[in-house]
Amino acid sequence: MNYKFIGIFPLVLILLISFFSAFKTVSAGQVKVVTRFGEVTGRVLNPGAHFITPFVEGTYTYNTKKLTYETSSQIKQDTSNADYLDFPVDTNTSDGQQVDIFYTIRFSVDPTKANWVAQNIGQEESLVEKIVKTESRVVMRNVPREYQAADLYTGNVLDVQNKSFDTLVGVFAENGIILDSVGIREIKFSEEYVTAIEAKQIEAVRVETEKNRAEAAKFEKERKITQAEAQAEEQRLQRETISSELLEKMWIEKWSGELPRYMTGDASTLIQLPN
Repeated sequence: MNYKFIGIFPLVLILLISFFSAFKTVSAGQVKVVTRFGEVTGRVLNPGAHFITPFVEGTYTYNTKKLTYETSSQIKQDTSNADYLDFPVDTNTSDGQQVDIFYTIRFSVDPTKANWVAQNIGQEESLVEKIVKTESRVVMRNVPREYQAADLYTGNVLDVQNKSFDTLVGVFAENGIILDSVGIREIKFSEEYVTAIEAKQIEAVRVETEKNRAEAAKFEKERKITQAEAQAEEQRLQRETISSELLEKMWIEKWSGELPRYMTGDASTLIQLPN
């Protein structure tokens, strides 16, 4: 047995571990902040190959590419491609209707503030938990309270999105996050409210249909009255314009020119006219 090789092997193993511990590769779309015994050094590693002091220095990794934080049901979370998942926010409208807000936030870590984030907030998971999740859920709980349920049911989703974005973008920027977009995928109402709204809509359609029928009947009645009045007026005008001269002219135009073959005087006389 080669005892010399056995004695060198642990040293070689330690050197290999040290080398790989010291060698850090930063992928595109990431930055790494170097720490020494858990303390942030202020050194930021950009994409590429770098060396750090083994066993002494470590790194925090932050994504500078776009990430998604999404609220969805448990079933849909199993098939979601979002980077960070959470459950929907429950809140109330201004008139007391309970709703669930399903939304998505797209964001990235500002690489120029990665060192500040590491120093003041922690790693990326802490950043998402303390800022993205906490701040967005507060905003999504408060903004819908400015609207009545009927307004949210029939529209105004874009208003909620825009107000939420405008509120969050500044808070995110202050904490080293670039907010790309806020999207509300669904505002879910209780089944009782949806049933009541659908019943009202059906009733409104029925009323509108009956109204249209009544308007159509009224129009037809007025049309017939107008038509009858027009015919009566036409007959009146004809009576006023027909004179005795016109009747005589019409009679002459109709006469064939043949005289009657018999003429009568009194009842006892009958004269036959010559041909």
